[in-house]
Amino acid sequence: MFEGWNVGVVVPARDEEEYLPEVLSTMPGIVDLVVVIDDGSTDGTADVVKDADLVTLDGEGVGAAIDAGHQHLLAKMERPFISVVMAGDGQMDPADLPALLKPIVESKAHHVKGERINRAGKMPLLRRFGTALLSFFTTLACGQSIRDPQCGYTATAHEVLVQWDWETSWKGYGYPNWWLMHLTMEGWHIAHVPVKAVYGDQNSGISIPSFFLKVSAMLFVGLHKRQFDWLPGVISSHPIPLILASAYILGWLGIVYAISGKTIALLFTIILWWSAHRLDRMFVDVMRRPLE
Repeated sequence: MFEGWNVGVVVPARDEEEYLPEVLSTMPGIVDLVVVIDDGSTDGTADVVKDADLVTLDGEGVGAAIDAGHQHLLAKMERPFISVVMAGDGQMDPADLPALLKPIVESKAHHVKGERINRAGKMPLLRRFGTALLSFFTTLACGQSIRDPQCGYTATAHEVLVQWDWETSWKGYGYPNWWLMHLTMEGWHIAHVPVKAVYGDQNSGISIPSFFLKVSAMLFVGLHKRQFDWLPGVISSHPIPLILASAYILGWLGIVYAISGKTIALLFTIILWWSAHRLDRMFVDVMRRPLE
């Protein structure tokens, strides 16, 4: 327990027999319950799970594994509680856990995101470039600054989990981006805290080009869906959404015009899109839920 809140940890794991024992043995004493989600492992991952609940899936994807862990904690933990995601590959430092919990127990956020310090140190150049682009696109899609969207070290208050739409939740890689975008859409407060970047000999199973295209498309669709989902409910009481929608529409028209070879149209489009993003940030502030 941490300052009156129960703490549960979700550990998604696939073929993590080598790293999982240390992850579980170094859990801080403030953790009340750990659930390991073995998502289709072919090694002895399930056999090394000690002093933790075990849920087995059939290779449904990391997003599905994390969702299953959150739902397991929802069914078993006494409220109020916080659900933390800590990967089974040992790349998240347990010492950072209290910092992730603080903004929630102090009623400053509903969801807290780790932001890795010196995260690019051992990252290949292509992956570093892709991460920078996804940070830019995720910031646009969320209407707020997101500097390290791919870090999966998170803490989420039970209020969010009770109201989450598990049926439509993103199942594979890209789940941090999807969660951030939908947390924004539902008006939850997001905080960011620095966490240590831990690198070892772990290999990523992500195909960078495929991952980048899928997540970029998801963010692109989500940005526009959020704008027009919000419009009907607030357009009569706030001028921002109507101006924002107009800026986006004119921005797209400007792109079409710029393609025809009009240089001035490109400059006009950049100004419109910059204005739309600034307005969107104001809109996101208007739509946030109150903190209790």
